[in-house]
Amino acid sequence: MKVVIAEKPSVARDLARVMGAKDVKDGYIEGNGYAFTYAFGHLVQLCTPQAYGYNTWSVANLPIIPQKFGLEVKKIRKDGKQVDDTGALKQVNIIKGLLDKAEEIIVATDAGREGELIFRNIYYYLGSKVPFKRLWISSQTDKAIKEGFANLKDGTEYDSLYQSARSRSESDWLIGINATQAITLAAGNKGLLSLGRVQTPTLAMICSRYLENKDFKPQAFYKIQAGFEKDNISFKATSDKIDKKDVAEETVAKITVGSEAKVVKVEAKETKEQPPLLFDLTSLQQDANKKYGYSADQTLSIAQTLYEKKVITYPRTGSRYIGEDVFEQIESLFQHLADTADESIAAISRNLIGAKLNKRSVDDKKVTDHHALLVTDEKPGPMLKEQQNIYNMIAKRMVESFSEVCLKDITTVTIDAAGVELIAKGTVIKQYGWRLSADQVELPDEDKNNDDQDNENAQLPKLTAEEMLEILSLELSERFTKARPIHTEASLLKAMETSGKEIEDEEMRQAMKDCGLGTPATRAATIETLFQRDYIKRDKKKLIPTEKGLAVYNLVKDRSIAKVTLTGKWEQKLEEMRANKVSYDVFMKHIKDYTVKITKELLQLRMSIPQEEIKPQQKGKIKCPKCQPGNIHLYDKVAQCDHYARGCDFKIWRTLNGVFLEEKEMKNLLEKGKTSELKGVKTKEGQTVNAPLVFQDFKVSVG
Repeated sequence: MKVVIAEKPSVARDLARVMGAKDVKDGYIEGNGYAFTYAFGHLVQLCTPQAYGYNTWSVANLPIIPQKFGLEVKKIRKDGKQVDDTGALKQVNIIKGLLDKAEEIIVATDAGREGELIFRNIYYYLGSKVPFKRLWISSQTDKAIKEGFANLKDGTEYDSLYQSARSRSESDWLIGINATQAITLAAGNKGLLSLGRVQTPTLAMICSRYLENKDFKPQAFYKIQAGFEKDNISFKATSDKIDKKDVAEETVAKITVGSEAKVVKVEAKETKEQPPLLFDLTSLQQDANKKYGYSADQTLSIAQTLYEKKVITYPRTGSRYIGEDVFEQIESLFQHLADTADESIAAISRNLIGAKLNKRSVDDKKVTDHHALLVTDEKPGPMLKEQQNIYNMIAKRMVESFSEVCLKDITTVTIDAAGVELIAKGTVIKQYGWRLSADQVELPDEDKNNDDQDNENAQLPKLTAEEMLEILSLELSERFTKARPIHTEASLLKAMETSGKEIEDEEMRQAMKDCGLGTPATRAATIETLFQRDYIKRDKKKLIPTEKGLAVYNLVKDRSIAKVTLTGKWEQKLEEMRANKVSYDVFMKHIKDYTVKITKELLQLRMSIPQEEIKPQQKGKIKCPKCQPGNIHLYDKVAQCDHYARGCDFKIWRTLNGVFLEEKEMKNLLEKGKTSELKGVKTKEGQTVNAPLVFQDFKVSVG
C-alpha cells in the first residue's frame, strides 16, 4: 500500500477522488492501492523548553540551547499548562498505523518550505524508515494532480529544502524563546514581552516610521507657476523649489502678467512603459490592500481558498515569472478567460489570442519552487465577492503582463520668464498597450511622497525654441514638505520584501527578494502576530503601534535583534541552504552564537529599566523567601522580589488554588509558611474545601 500524506483533510479528499480511492475511514481514505491521510498544519513541532527540564522562567536558565532538538506532538495550553492536543495525537497515531503497513510514502503536503517541514517532522518523530517520493504540483486541477502522480520526484531531491525549513524553525525557536524570556525577565516579569527573529525587525519598521511621521516638522518652500495659451490649449509651467520666502518674492517680482516669456528648449522623447510583472503572493497582497483594504492574512486566506477550488495556481509563490513550458499554455488560458471572465477582461483576452505576446514575465532562471500566480483552465463556479475580487485581480494582471508596451511621447519645455526658468511637461499616449486594461487611476503608493505634479499637463500645444509666449497668469504658492506616510500593510509588505531598502524597479526588487524579511508565505503571519501581541493596531489602512509596541521598540531599537538587515542576511542564507550553498551546521552555529549574544544584551537591560514602585495598597514589607535582603512587591496578578535586577528571580502568583491572596495572607504564606484557613480552596482532585495553603520547598499545597 502507498500512503499519501496531505497537509489538510480537504486536499486529501481531492487527491483521493482523482486517484480513485473511495473507502472513507477514520482519519484517512483508502482504495486503489492507496491510503490518503493528512495533517492539519503542524501536527508535530519542536519540543517546548519544559521538555528539556526548563519549567520556570529564570535568568539562571538562559540561554536555553538544546544539545539536540527534539520533536513532540502539537501542544495546547490548558489550565495554565502545556498539554498534548488530543486531536493532533489521535491523527499522528492514525498516520503511524498506516506507515507501519506502507511500502511507500507519497508526500503531498504543500509544495514549499513549510509543507516539507510538516511532513518531515511527522516522519522523523515516528522514526519511520519507509522510502518516500514527492508530489510537486503548482495547481490542484485534476489534470495537474494526475500528471504529478505520474511524475513523482525522489524524496531526497528535497533534502536541502527540508534543511532550510528546519534551520528556519530552529533559529526562530532559539531566538524567540530566549529573547522573549530575557526581555520579559529584564522588564520585571510583569507581563509577556514577545520578541522574534522576524517579528521584532518588522515591529521596528512600523514604530520607526510612525515616530518619524509624528515628529516630522514641515518645512515651507515656494514655487512660481505661470499660465500660457496657444492654439486654444492652456498649460502651466512651474519653477524649481525655492527654499526662502524673501528670495521667492524677489524672484516673482521680476515677472509681470502680460509680459512675454521665451521658449528656450523643447525636448520630445518616446518612452516605452513595460507592463507589470505577474503577481507573486507579496505583490498580490500589496495591491489587494491598496485597492480593497484587505489585510495580508485575508488575501492569503482568499487565495488559498481559490487554489483549493482549483481556479488559480499555488498562491504561496515568491516568483513573478513563468517558464517557457508554462508560457506555451498561456494562449489556451486566454481562450478560457475570453469565455468565462467578466467582459472587460474577456475582451482583452480575445485580442491576445493569436497576437505576439510580451515575454517580460517569461524567464526559466527566475522561477524558483513555483511560478507566478495564474488562473487555471477550471471554470469558476459561484464565488463570494472577496474571492471574485482576488480572482479578477490575478486574471487582469495576466492580460496586462502579456500585452504590448505602452508608448508615450513625453515633451519637456523650458521657458525663460525674465531670467526665471519654468518647466512644462506634456504626455501623449501613442499606444495604450497594457494600459487598456489598467485601472483608470493607478493604485496609490502609500510609501511614496508625490509632493506635486505641478509641471504636468494633459496636453501641450506645438511649441518651438525661440518663440515668445504671453504670460496670462502668475502665482507664487507656499508649499510644505511632507513626512513619509505611516505604514499600511501594502507599504510594509513592500519594505519587508527588500529589508527596508526603497527600490522602485520591479526587477531589482525581485533580485532583492532572497534577503527580505521572512518569505511571501510567512509575512502575513508575522503581521498578524504583531496584532495578537497587542503591539500594533489598525487605523483604517494605517498600522499604528500601541503603547506596548512602542515600549518594546524603545527597549530593543538599538539592539541587533531589531535590525532589518541582519534578519535579511539570515533569510538569504536560508535560501542559499535550499540551493545547497550553505550547510545546516554552519548556519546553526552562527545562530547559536547570536542567541548567546542577544540574550546577554537583553538581560543587561535589567539595570536600566525602571522598576514599578510598591503599589499604594501594600502597607508593610514581606521578606523574600529566596534571597534575604529582598522584599516582595505585590502587583495585580503576581508577587515578586524587588531584588530582581540583582539576580533574584522569585515570583509567585497571587491567585493560588482558586483563591486570591491579599497582603496579610501572602505575608503569612511566605514568612510563616502557611496561611490561615481560606474559603473556596480548590484541591488537585477538583474539590472545593476550606483549608490553609502551605508553602514548602518553594511549592504551594493545600494544608
